[in-house]
Amino acid sequence: MSFRLTILGCHSATPRTLAHTSSQFLEMNNDCFLIDCGEGTQRQLRKYKIKFSKIKHVFISHLHGDHFFGLIGMISTFNLLNRNTALHVYGPKGIKEIILLQLKLSKSWVEYPLHFHELDSKESELILENDKVKVFTIPLTHRIYTNGFLFQEKLQPRKLNMTAIQNHSEIDICDYQNLKDGKNFKNEDGSIIENSELTTDPPKPLCYAYCSDTAYNEDIIPLISQIDLLYHESTFLEEHAELATKTKHSTAAQAATIAEKAHVKKLLLGHYSSRYASLELFEKEAKKIFSEVALCEAGKQFYVGN
Repeated sequence: MSFRLTILGCHSATPRTLAHTSSQFLEMNNDCFLIDCGEGTQRQLRKYKIKFSKIKHVFISHLHGDHFFGLIGMISTFNLLNRNTALHVYGPKGIKEIILLQLKLSKSWVEYPLHFHELDSKESELILENDKVKVFTIPLTHRIYTNGFLFQEKLQPRKLNMTAIQNHSEIDICDYQNLKDGKNFKNEDGSIIENSELTTDPPKPLCYAYCSDTAYNEDIIPLISQIDLLYHESTFLEEHAELATKTKHSTAAQAATIAEKAHVKKLLLGHYSSRYASLELFEKEAKKIFSEVALCEAGKQFYVGN
């Protein structure tokens, strides 16, 4: 059980030569997810040798341009490359209208299935589930409707303790699945062998949370409690806290405070304002509150595994 996160872009507002707007690529148990899609995302995917065909689910946090202006270009490129696999887009209500209007007026209809899953709930909700992963929304506080996303591995079956099982000749291969499912073994005489004697706990499911543009909001803490990796925007430093309040963004110190109160294992900072000369200032400020801090940079990867 593991996941790997590749940062495609992590700066705010205007794209620059060496500063790319928000986008991340998450690989979790062989599932692949694109999170936000700022301008130039498809070029970043090319640069870091991520195959377009891997992307089947795109999650858009909100409809500010630095988080989704790259989507229409990527969708169109997929069609030029003769894609036939369905693409699922999860984002705020209105995203379907925007993308379809662009496709319509440019006469660029796609030949592959394009599915929109529009979001408008102000409560956390399960929006995707398969046999390996669950994805939940994390309601955020921004100038427009915004969600973060929690990616959670599903609990795996219990692991067989073959040494213990071999001491019980009455247990057959056909019983293994029941043991993996957590059931006790019942002998023909009615006696019970507890499941805990025959199996071991599976690894704890890993979790990653992406908290896009948001004001400081402790309401999200229960949703991200004790997760393995948290990305939390840190547009400003504390010296510009009044701008964070005005624009409904966060400072590095505020991001670190959320991480500390949620007892997460590691914090990633990003969405930096271009007003600062050094990104190390963000790390320095955050580490005064929470020790396990890393800076997002385009091309940087973060691996988490049991």
